[in-house]
Amino acid sequence: MNKALLTRRIIFTLMFLGVLLPLIFKIGLPVVTTENVRNVHKLVESAKPGDRVIFSFDFDPASKPELYPMVKSLMKHCFDKQINIVAVALWPMGVQMCDDAYKELKVDYPQIEYGKNFANLGYKTGGIVTLQKMGKDFRDIFPKDQEGTSIDELEIMNGVTNFNAFSFAVSFSAGVPGITDWVMVGHDEYKLRVAGCTTAVNAPTIMPYINEQNQLIGLLGGLKAAAEYEKLIDTPGNATQGMDAQSIAHLVIIAFIVINNINYWRNKKREEK
Repeated sequence: MNKALLTRRIIFTLMFLGVLLPLIFKIGLPVVTTENVRNVHKLVESAKPGDRVIFSFDFDPASKPELYPMVKSLMKHCFDKQINIVAVALWPMGVQMCDDAYKELKVDYPQIEYGKNFANLGYKTGGIVTLQKMGKDFRDIFPKDQEGTSIDELEIMNGVTNFNAFSFAVSFSAGVPGITDWVMVGHDEYKLRVAGCTTAVNAPTIMPYINEQNQLIGLLGGLKAAAEYEKLIDTPGNATQGMDAQSIAHLVIIAFIVINNINYWRNKKREEK
């Protein structure tokens, strides 16, 4: 068998195992938390039991591997703190992302009642214009939830007329509309505290909003940030396993780079002799 072909097969096999095994067996490599992630955690911790918050689902299945672990972690944190969640979506598929997370967590939180502790109001088009209208008259934009139930029948919506009824908002965003719209309307116009969760590729464009004016309280960017939040709430999950797999794969690549450089150096020495 060709030596080069054999070498490639060894490399591909080790890379495959390096990615697969951490996804099957929990390794738990060290995770160092960053300030932006800690700020989001502190924001949730600052809310009181019974407070209402907005979760805006502004992504679709293409971004689910990075954003879904963040959704589950923040939703779990809120449920643990007895914080009530009102979910909306600026992206059509965001409704399904919300439903998936709620149904998955409901198994571990049977005490969470739909309509009392959680509600999914569904999707509305319009982006920044929709948010401006929500800030003035929330009920005009969302008179019913996604199943067609009047919000007057949902206990969680009692007394809600505008953004003043909410402690803060979190946008799980893969693009536009998303975090930037929530910052410009939620924070800048209505002084609502806003935090963001986004993909790694989008994070650099969102970072400028974390400034002295606190336009954005904190930001989770990419799978690493999701793993950091899982550590802060002491619940390792898919993000932690994903980062373990990524780290092991990087170590395998580094190992092969070192080995190849050593072989190159040895061959060069032989040729010189």
